[in-house]
Amino acid sequence: MSRSGKRFYAGLGGLALLLALLPLAVTNPYYLNVLNVVALNVLVVIGLNLLIGYAGHISLGHAAFFGLGAYISGILTGSYGWEPWLTLVFAAAVVAVVATIIGVPTLRLKGNYLVMATLGFNLIVSVLMVQLDDITGGPSGYSGIPSLSFFGHAIVTDQSFYWLVWGAVLVGLGLARNLVHSRVGRGLKALHESPLAAAASGVPIEAYKVKVFVVSAVYASVAGSLYAHYYGIITPKTFDIFKSVELVTMCIIGGMGSLWGGLFGAGLITPLPQLLAVVEEYKDIIFGGILLVLLIFLPQGVVGWLEGKRVRPGGRAF
Repeated sequence: MSRSGKRFYAGLGGLALLLALLPLAVTNPYYLNVLNVVALNVLVVIGLNLLIGYAGHISLGHAAFFGLGAYISGILTGSYGWEPWLTLVFAAAVVAVVATIIGVPTLRLKGNYLVMATLGFNLIVSVLMVQLDDITGGPSGYSGIPSLSFFGHAIVTDQSFYWLVWGAVLVGLGLARNLVHSRVGRGLKALHESPLAAAASGVPIEAYKVKVFVVSAVYASVAGSLYAHYYGIITPKTFDIFKSVELVTMCIIGGMGSLWGGLFGAGLITPLPQLLAVVEEYKDIIFGGILLVLLIFLPQGVVGWLEGKRVRPGGRAF
């Protein structure tokens, strides 16, 4: 195994140990709920980072994939009595097909046109969630979604869901690392550096773009399904365009092209609105100011800045 691989899995082991010890110190259900929401966002951002950081394409439509996973799982279990775990897998398969249909034409677009296309997709899905009220519950949302269970034990508490969702994050990080170091991942890196050189080297650019787009959508779908079974109720507002912007912000703040970036980005941005609740009147201004400062002074993201400090001659290692 390469040195970078050993570092990655050592970091993954350290994260697993930290996550195992954290519930000993954090027993308040509210803080466990915040940690669970962070984990759900991390799952989506890991996939989004593969698309933005490695393929070089920004998507403002990933909240739609997040919502599709949630609604497909929620409706099939709530209205048709499907097994929750089966609906999670089925929803991921449906989202993969939808992402392929959307990705083949839109990934041929470049720059702002691609961003606008994914934005339009998110808007269409949001409108359908509201207008198909006989199926989705409309603006009020869809409720009565059953919880997941594991070997007969219902996952109904914040603590039990904590183990499930953070376990999914660890698996998601491991799978993403394998993808990045696979033939597709190496092709995407070459594409990100120089599309012309990658094409000249025989890299099937369009096919690789679609593959990573589908994989990133599946990450969002799985997170959406877990979200639906955790809360038991879902509303269109949770999956609108503002959620997509929030996810992209987490990706950029954490560090594009870094598998750990999603962890830092979601960990910083998710609890920020709750922390600023004590200054409710100025919350939006302060939130926007913090984001602006981070984007100006840390354009490479938190992880990118830390890695720069580590490799800079004379800099301190972290």
